Amino acid sequence: MKVLQVNCVYNKGSTGKIMGDIHAELKRQGEQAVICYGRGARTSDPDVYKSCSELYAKLNNLVSRFTGLMYSGCYLSTAKLIRRIRKEAPDVVHLHCINGYFVNIPRLVTFLKNSGIKTVLTLHAEFMHTANCAHALDCDRWLVGCGHCPRLRKETKSLFFDRTHISFQKMKEAFDGFDNLTVVSVSPWLSERARRSPILAGKDHRVVLNGLDTDIFRVYPDAGQLRAELGVGDAKMIFHATPHFTDDKDHIKGGYYILRMAENFLARGVNAKFVIAGNYPSGLAVPENVILLGRVSDQVRLAGLYAAADLTVIASKKETFSMIVAESLSCGTPVVGFEAGAPEQITVPQYSRFVEYGNTRALTDAALDVLNAAHDKLAVLEAGKQKYDKAEMVRRYLEIYKENK
Repeated sequence: MKVLQVNCVYNKGSTGKIMGDIHAELKRQGEQAVICYGRGARTSDPDVYKSCSELYAKLNNLVSRFTGLMYSGCYLSTAKLIRRIRKEAPDVVHLHCINGYFVNIPRLVTFLKNSGIKTVLTLHAEFMHTANCAHALDCDRWLVGCGHCPRLRKETKSLFFDRTHISFQKMKEAFDGFDNLTVVSVSPWLSERARRSPILAGKDHRVVLNGLDTDIFRVYPDAGQLRAELGVGDAKMIFHATPHFTDDKDHIKGGYYILRMAENFLARGVNAKFVIAGNYPSGLAVPENVILLGRVSDQVRLAGLYAAADLTVIASKKETFSMIVAESLSCGTPVVGFEAGAPEQITVPQYSRFVEYGNTRALTDAALDVLNAAHDKLAVLEAGKQKYDKAEMVRRYLEIYKENK
């Protein structure tokens, strides 16, 4: 069996690592495996191919601002990717996150449909069934074909035209009649939404939780040393990881609410430090009990931070999965957060608490309740490992690959 995977990035970000884990396991089991990706640095790794230059991707990004179509264009890089698929002649093509202005999604999907190649589509975000935004949030325009987009500039970056309905029609036409397709969602919440979309309704839908490397995300014996290095001392350590940390109240990752929560802890006299991993804007003002680390790209370092913490907090408005939840629990640290769709479904309930979105007081109370409860880190870790170990994720995908249509 030969499996060819396509993703925006390779060996970076959650989707790049997930794709890499599947690729490595396929090869370990003696199967043939190929990766195609569009963005990021070129690699000399065997059987891994970059299909788009960074300059061409940036050009397509710019053009989309004028056309209002995010997932079209990219004619040269799409043709290159299709040539690679034809050359490799895989038994299965597995699509992950294929946004990023490196491929014409409707054109690629139409090619796969017409070629008869068995295709697996993993939904890590919502853009494949909305045809526009990655997170539809409270908008339900995608249920009726989009158009009259209430967040046009923010979601599509279009400078002039609302072409969200045209984008929707293009995506729907591409998927219509695509029978040799399995749609995998990374959470039940996301799967339920995908099933309702006119684009993917009636397809074969499955749920496979994201997995991670539990040899990295685990309990670390030198957690006390790391706490000392950070200046936490004997204070409670509350950890928050995010790609971008900001005090913008409307930002989807909820940094604004983390800062309000830190102020609540100060007001209540709680001896705690909020340690934040993620890029942040220069000059960002934070309460005295907040430590900004900036981006932490080293996975062992990141795992050590989870393991050193007494609690991890997330404040997203919406999440299709939440690797933060999986990583924290796998390192033995409980989680609190806002109800955001998927996190409260994919978590280990006895080691997590979720409250109404935007209710900072309830989030603070939940955090204090969890901090005051006795949790055995090894018990939390074991529960996380059983649920999120990448071996189970890969096993599920292999079963799907080998099914006969």
